[in-house]
Amino acid sequence: MDPPATTDPPTTTDPPTSTEAPAGDVENVPEKIKDAKEAGPAFHCDLCDAELLFKITQALLPGLATACVDNTTGGVFRSPGSVAADLRKEMVEYLTQRTETYVAESVVLEGGPEAEAYDNPYDIIAFLIDEFAVSKRNLFSRVSALLLSERREDRIDDFAQQMEINGFWPVDKREAIVQTLLKNVDVKNEYHCSMKFETAEELSLHMPTCSFRVMTCDNEGCDDRFSANKSEKHDSTCPFKIIPCEQKCPDFIMRRDMDRHCITVCPMKLVNCPFFSVGCKAAVPHCKIDEHQSEELHYHILYILQGFHKGASEEVLKERVDQIEEMSAGRLAGAKNVRSLTSKVKDLDARLPPVVIETKKNEEETSETEAKPESVEASGTNEDAEKAAGTKEATNSEAAPASEATSSSKDSEEAKKTETENSKAKPLSQESPPLKKESEEASKNEVEVPEANPASQEVPPLKKDSEEACKTEIKDSEAKPPSQEVEPVKKDREQALKTVAKDSETMAQSSEDSTTNKDIEEAATTENSVKG
Repeated sequence: MDPPATTDPPTTTDPPTSTEAPAGDVENVPEKIKDAKEAGPAFHCDLCDAELLFKITQALLPGLATACVDNTTGGVFRSPGSVAADLRKEMVEYLTQRTETYVAESVVLEGGPEAEAYDNPYDIIAFLIDEFAVSKRNLFSRVSALLLSERREDRIDDFAQQMEINGFWPVDKREAIVQTLLKNVDVKNEYHCSMKFETAEELSLHMPTCSFRVMTCDNEGCDDRFSANKSEKHDSTCPFKIIPCEQKCPDFIMRRDMDRHCITVCPMKLVNCPFFSVGCKAAVPHCKIDEHQSEELHYHILYILQGFHKGASEEVLKERVDQIEEMSAGRLAGAKNVRSLTSKVKDLDARLPPVVIETKKNEEETSETEAKPESVEASGTNEDAEKAAGTKEATNSEAAPASEATSSSKDSEEAKKTETENSKAKPLSQESPPLKKESEEASKNEVEVPEANPASQEVPPLKKDSEEACKTEIKDSEAKPPSQEVEPVKKDREQALKTVAKDSETMAQSSEDSTTNKDIEEAATTENSVKG
């Protein structure tokens, strides 16, 4: 047995110098890893995870297109197609060598930055493909990658599509390469079959039962290919599988159309009650609306009555609902919308006596009525205070003439004394007796004036009445809590009393002045008469 051929790693700076196009049928497939022991099993199962195999196969072509475009950017005599064959060969050799040594490097560098970089085989191979493409960049491609990134991406996509259409790198040949790469990096044997057999017959018997055998989906419209061990996972997510409705309706719907079915035509979709606008907030399946309306008719009538009689208690309205149901005799069950049921309930409600509404307004009114007597009493006390102030003014006005009378009586007595002294000092003439008589008559008249005015006699009882009224006001104010309006009334009353007192004082002064002037004039006249 010959040892495996060794290949040198590809250069990373200069493009290949050969311009001859390779033969179309020639393909570089890496040799399979041989067993360590020569006497070991000779037949290996080559099956791998179908989904991962397809995914890596699709990544090879864009990687090759990227390397070709970046290697020929700025070249006048070269195009991506002229270097595609050479770069394909270099790419296969590079990936084979790197996958064989990647695991060893990760083990040697355990604990380093690259040790736990990638665990999935796809991530490892994709990283190596990008590494190869970067190694093929020239100076112009490095500049264009920074300045003309959008144009570069467009050129790469166009060239990859062109190679796919022309069949430059067929899918089956790419899959053969990927199988080898996948086995090189899948050390844990999670994505490929590691079974080995002594004979080909044993291998042929194993293939139909291998957990990595390729299967296709049985659902109509699905073209996915997957391994047998992933069949359950695919079946649970296949968009073309027909499954029963998620909302428990009798229909069977394709999984990808389930959402549209549930929100459009499903009879079990949740909808609002037809009486949502009047207060019923229930969400009901579309096929059970009639059942809901018949079961919840009592509450629907209650919601309508609450709109008619706002503020009425719920207990009163429930009794009224029972009366309406008895009067309707089952005719309300046929009303399927708000308008028809509202009109029927309105007609039946008009036949019943009016609803007694006990609301907060009534409570407020009762509280206001209770507060009114207090305010009336307070106003009564205010009126009494005003009357007392009036009586005080009257007493003051009556007391002023009484004081005037007393002052006039004193002046008259002094005048009598002066007259008697004058009469003793001077000799009596013939005309003196009549003068004396006149003076005596004047003094008698002056004395009779205070007797004729009973004001002085009435003053004491008036004062007593005013004092008693003030006492009663003080008692009322202490016995009853003052309202909000009593305080300003008291202030007004005090101001009024002050103004009345001032007016009475000014009146008394003016009256005293007038009386003193009169007394002076009378005294002057009497003196003149005596002298004469």
